[in-house]
Amino acid sequence: MNVTIYHNPSCGTSRNTLALIRNAGIEPTVIEYLKSPPGRQELKDLIRRAGLTIREAIREKDTPYAELGLEDMSLTDELLLDAMEAHPILINRPFVVTEKGVRLSRPSELVLDILPTPQQGAFTKEDGEVVIDSEGKRVV
Repeated sequence: MNVTIYHNPSCGTSRNTLALIRNAGIEPTVIEYLKSPPGRQELKDLIRRAGLTIREAIREKDTPYAELGLEDMSLTDELLLDAMEAHPILINRPFVVTEKGVRLSRPSELVLDILPTPQQGAFTKEDGEVVIDSEGKRVV
């Protein structure tokens, strides 16, 4: 079972996503993308496979998004990718890759759609939201 998470340990959504993966009995490959950012082609492939546009994969909050003028809708995908390469904090997170697909797991429970094994027990997010009940079933 190959599962990879592009993770930022200081991000609550990323921590919750990683915990949901582990709650399925999976120890994923964890790539701290701020320390080891994906290359340009890999990043483009992740975004494409997740069904997103380049713009949809950019993180605005707590990044240099505004200072770099990235809200300018006339910027090409290549220019947006240049910014993401120069400032990996602009890459939204967490991206998760499994044999079932790629997801930008925001919110974290989106990862459940692509995990190859079911949840093994209850799971509550860091903020107290119950996501999985004691029988391993998703709470709606």
